[in-house]
Amino acid sequence: MVVVGRRDGRDHAYALQSFTIMFARCFASRATPCRFFSMTACRRADPWPLPHTPEHLASTTTPADLPAPTPMPRLNESIDTLRARLVYQSRKRGTLESDLLLSTFARDHLAAMTEAELKEYDKILDEPDWDIYYWATENRSPPERWANSTILEKLRVHARNEGKVVRRMPPL
Repeated sequence: MVVVGRRDGRDHAYALQSFTIMFARCFASRATPCRFFSMTACRRADPWPLPHTPEHLASTTTPADLPAPTPMPRLNESIDTLRARLVYQSRKRGTLESDLLLSTFARDHLAAMTEAELKEYDKILDEPDWDIYYWATENRSPPERWANSTILEKLRVHARNEGKVVRRMPPL
C-alpha cells in the first residue's frame, strides 16, 4: 500500500490539495490548457455499435453475391439426434441476441416440426448470425432462397412477440 502525504490522518486533504496545485500549474503554465481524458477532442467511431443502428446494419451486411453456405453432410442422422443438435446450435450461436431468439424458438417449435421443417431450419442456422437476426426482426429482407420459407415466417412471428412474453434463455 502506498501512503500519500502525511500520516496524521490528513491524507485525503493532502492528496486533494496536491491535485489542486497540479491542476492549477497545468493551466497557468500553458497558453493552451492541457487536456484530460474526459476533455479529448478526438472522437473515435464506436467499435461496437448497437444493433438496429445504421452503423451496425451497414457493418453486418452480407454481400449479395456471396453463395449460400454448404451444410456439412450428416449421413444417417436420426430425427432425435437432429433435434438435439438443432437445440444446441440454436442456443450456442455467438451473439446473445441470436441465442435468445433462436433458443426460445427452438424450445417452442422444434418438438412439433416435421423432418422437412427440421432440415429447413438446419439450413437457416448455417447462415450468419446477424443475417438471421435481422431477417427475423424484419429489418432486412431475406435473399430469394429464404423469401418463401415457412420456418423463417414462423421465426418472424416468434420475434414479434405479440403476446409480450418475457423471454429468458431456456434451461440446459
